[in-house]
Amino acid sequence: MKLDHTMAYAPDVADSLTFFEKAFGLSRKFLHESGTYGELDTGETTLSFAAHELDDMNFPEGHVQAHSSPQPLGFEIAFVTIDVHLAHSKAVAAGARKISAPITKPWGQVMSYVRCPDGILVELCTPVEA
Repeated sequence: MKLDHTMAYAPDVADSLTFFEKAFGLSRKFLHESGTYGELDTGETTLSFAAHELDDMNFPEGHVQAHSSPQPLGFEIAFVTIDVHLAHSKAVAAGARKISAPITKPWGQVMSYVRCPDGILVELCTPVEA
């Protein structure tokens, strides 16, 4: 098995792509002409976004829309960076909500959490020293 992509369902795919470009410096890989599906270039594994109506086709009984949940869902994506403080500030300036400020963990890793406008929980962290 190999992880191919992570998909987040969002109220507006283009807005989510634009937010991730501004907040985290990612590049847009693809946006379907319908505006209901898009991808960001994140390396070997793709970060994808799809409109909620596409998810409704797959799950007729519905799903939890992360952006409307009062608390973050029990799932996160993580970006590794050497400057968590700068990345955190940039994400908040782009519209993310601060969940936890950068803090150095007992094992030496610096970590913070933000919640994106579409409800996605993002961890920003330094590389783990082996």
